Amino acid sequence: MKKTTFRALAIIPLAVSLALAGGCGPKTTQPGLTGEQTATAQLDVNEQANQLFEQIYMEQVRHDPVLQTRLGIKDDYDKWQDLSDAAYQAEQAMFRSQLELLNTIDPQQLEPNTALSYQLLKQDLQNNLEDSKWRLYSYPVNQMYGIHSLVPSLLINQHKIEDVSDAKAYISRLNNVPVLFEQLQQQLTVRAEKNIIIPQFVFEHVISASENVISGAPFNPGDDSTLLSDFKKKVNALQLSEAEQKLLLDEARVALLTSVGPAYQSLISYLQDLKQQATTDDGVWRFANGADFYQNRLKRITTTDLTAEQIHQLGLAEVARIHDEMRAIMQKVGFDGSLAEFFVFMREDPQFYYPDTAEGRAAYLAEATRVIDDMKGRLDELFRVKPSADMIVKAVEPFREKSAGKAFYQRPSMDGSRPGVYYANLYQMQDMPTYQLEALAYHEGIPGHHMQLAIAQELEDMPKFRRFGGYTAYIEGWGLYSEVLPKEIGLYQDPYSDFGRLAMELWRACRLVVDTGIHAKEWTREQAIAYLIENTPNSATDATKAIKRYIVMPGQATAYKVGMIKMMELREKARNALGERFDIRDFHDVVLRNGAVPLDVLEQLVDEYIAAAKGN
Repeated sequence: MKKTTFRALAIIPLAVSLALAGGCGPKTTQPGLTGEQTATAQLDVNEQANQLFEQIYMEQVRHDPVLQTRLGIKDDYDKWQDLSDAAYQAEQAMFRSQLELLNTIDPQQLEPNTALSYQLLKQDLQNNLEDSKWRLYSYPVNQMYGIHSLVPSLLINQHKIEDVSDAKAYISRLNNVPVLFEQLQQQLTVRAEKNIIIPQFVFEHVISASENVISGAPFNPGDDSTLLSDFKKKVNALQLSEAEQKLLLDEARVALLTSVGPAYQSLISYLQDLKQQATTDDGVWRFANGADFYQNRLKRITTTDLTAEQIHQLGLAEVARIHDEMRAIMQKVGFDGSLAEFFVFMREDPQFYYPDTAEGRAAYLAEATRVIDDMKGRLDELFRVKPSADMIVKAVEPFREKSAGKAFYQRPSMDGSRPGVYYANLYQMQDMPTYQLEALAYHEGIPGHHMQLAIAQELEDMPKFRRFGGYTAYIEGWGLYSEVLPKEIGLYQDPYSDFGRLAMELWRACRLVVDTGIHAKEWTREQAIAYLIENTPNSATDATKAIKRYIVMPGQATAYKVGMIKMMELREKARNALGERFDIRDFHDVVLRNGAVPLDVLEQLVDEYIAAAKGN
């Protein structure tokens, strides 16, 4: 899950700025004020601070048309984000201005929740400014995400057409693709000049995905292209006359032919040329100051000070522990052989896979939905707070299923009109074993990402930057932690499903090993793939796709296990401290009702909960 960033802030009204500067000095009780008046002044200080937090976030939203659409806001429904250097420099200037405004606040005068918001926002802005030196250490296009796939993904999944103006905005976005891709190519060129080029293997994925977007009508004979099909379906659902519909469809076809098609063809040609400069070295160690960049990535992603070596060793230890638990299940089901042989059995036996057909895919989606619906009925055993927004299960769309990950989650719109979505990648059913179906549904859906993210954005007493922002170690740590919770209330009755749960945890433990192996220890791609195949029951295809992901997203894969381990540690800390007074629902309230936070802050919150529960 990607962390929300801040883009731009308009000038804070002078009255607000002065009120903040004047109202947040050293904490004193003014002579002549009653206790009630002092409390009112305190309330004003908190209100002023929260108004500033809100204004910072909403100004950022207003400067990011893509984020607006994701949140269900239609203010700049016809635009894309600005990728230019000038826009980046303006963003950095805004960060500095925001920080100056925040520094006028005395956090000691704020109540605890507002003080925490202040702490998180200030740290986030400082991190963004400090990380500017690593700005070019990224891959604007890759097989996992990028501008080339953002265009169809946003339009299809999040650009709703509810009236003619929405349709016109869709067409405008199609016509604005050339400028977006021009800026994209400029950014790729600047990186190439510093030898920061996506690894060689990535090009075929990006080029293929780009070609898919401009395949079909109106680009060439055949079925409608992905975008035309989407636009046509959405427009046909409107109550319009035949003439109005035809006019919109004709405009869309022209935009696709004259703007989208040439823009993608230009990008494809550019990438084919750039590929000649790419190498087969995959880790970021190959960059100038690559080791420092990677350590900074680990710090930001895990929200800890763990070194690459410490994370590598943690992974090795966790792999050994989980292997032992798997051997116990192997004995339980009566398998006669080694763990490696059991992996082969789980990987190859047809009983663990739905058919690679439309019926098989439908059956997988139906079973995943059933598992989530069943878990919904058990939530009261584990939680007091539950999300209001609904969620659905969908297959990853054909245009991106070949290169997309195994599964992922898309949060609901801000107003709740669009449900959360658990996407299962059913491109090859051999990559989606039934024994992992339960754990995967729990992780992406309920009680995993949907539970946490939907609850976070429904927290009315939180500023929006906390409701819609996030920290990867917390968010993915919760997802992995939530795979264990159903077992603790009696689910995973089938030992093979319990093995699947362990297999998914093992996969995350192996990530600690291979991510640090690739980016810090100069492992080759083949070496990392071999490690996954040897140590997990996952297929070679699964392992290959995963390693390709870790290569283009350095450090991200370490967040899951680091976050889960911390959450398990904190839960046991609370359980041991409180004894019979421990209630898992209270613990989950502490974790979920504060939104996503860094792991050190989560520990601080749990310590406060323990002290309060003890009556200290």
